[in-house]
Amino acid sequence: MKPLEDVRIIAVEQYGAGPFGSVHLADLGAEVIKIEDPRVGGDVGRYVPPYSEDEDSLFFETFNRNKRSLSLDLTSPEGRAVFEDLVTRSDVVYSNLRGDVPKKIGITYDDLKHLNPAIVCCSLTGFGMTGPRQKEPGYDYILQGLAGWMDLTGEPDGPPTKSGLSLVDFSGGYVAAISLLAGLHAARRDGIGMDCDVSLYDTALSMLTYPATWHLNAGFTPERTRHSAHPSLVPFQAFEASDGWLVVGCAKEKFWARLAVVVGHPEWAEQESPYATFSGRQQGSADLLAQLEEIFLQRTVDDWLSVLYPASIPCGPINDVPQALREEHTLARNLVVETEHPRYGTVRQVASPVRVGAETPTYRRAPRRNEDFDHVVRDIIGYDDAEVAKLRAAGAFGAPAEPTEE
Repeated sequence: MKPLEDVRIIAVEQYGAGPFGSVHLADLGAEVIKIEDPRVGGDVGRYVPPYSEDEDSLFFETFNRNKRSLSLDLTSPEGRAVFEDLVTRSDVVYSNLRGDVPKKIGITYDDLKHLNPAIVCCSLTGFGMTGPRQKEPGYDYILQGLAGWMDLTGEPDGPPTKSGLSLVDFSGGYVAAISLLAGLHAARRDGIGMDCDVSLYDTALSMLTYPATWHLNAGFTPERTRHSAHPSLVPFQAFEASDGWLVVGCAKEKFWARLAVVVGHPEWAEQESPYATFSGRQQGSADLLAQLEEIFLQRTVDDWLSVLYPASIPCGPINDVPQALREEHTLARNLVVETEHPRYGTVRQVASPVRVGAETPTYRRAPRRNEDFDHVVRDIIGYDDAEVAKLRAAGAFGAPAEPTEE
């Protein structure tokens, strides 16, 4: 069995952060059932451009492989009844909605514990289910600004800058997955479920890590650094070569001693040199880095890597995305995987980095909307034809005329 093959998750999720958290659980074998609102065409991620057509998008494929889909109108009494029947047969209710919505639509532990005392209700929201910002919508870009990330990112004389990826969303998804699994472990041990109140805001603030500790205890104020330099270790930054950029980092004194030789100045690492120690290099960073930058400009990226790698100095090229996906190590680690899709044919995407045991993960394309209707309502819940017809006529699965796959 896969590690999470005995776990069933009802996912009231949409777009990026929530689906990103649960896709890793689905990859590990959990049965993740996406509840998609038929009134709005399901998960908005199905329609994200530029690579989208009808209800298919490559964006949606990225975050929803290995999952199942059920169209269900939670606002109707009949749809709610189906949801509650599913809760009795599941381990987790997982959502990513605005902070006040889980309680409003009745998917918290207090709302569901009478149906299943061991149910775990994991809510990933923008700002959490308490606090003055509870009702605000939380988006990655806004949170990168609010949590101080953008003030730290970019060149010192440039504007505040967002990271190139939606790192708050993705980090929040990982945090939600960890919280969910911890809650599930406790529920199976004790027989009692709980709420897991996870937020993107909490995630973003917690990732300030040691600069926050420095500020809270010593009054340190983080500042942007030139060429993305480490705030205290010198040299550890991007350097421009004659044909591109590379990163070189000396996180230990032994690396600095080796680098000094490679750049033709072994005396810089000798005891009497002002650059011999971490503190000395930091104090003299302006002069030292100016000299290093001039040296690195004299050769190509490949030339530098050809001497830095053999010297065991931490380094690497600054790839663009196509180069990163073609990296030999990317392919050796099986980080590009394929699924088959009725519209797109073979879809290639990056694999989950979560590795458990020696078994090679398997991947199935994201579900078409309501594709798993029969499996969920007949096989899992156990409705017969008469009950299905009655619920459908009442609009539990959307407008009565809406076609479903059975």
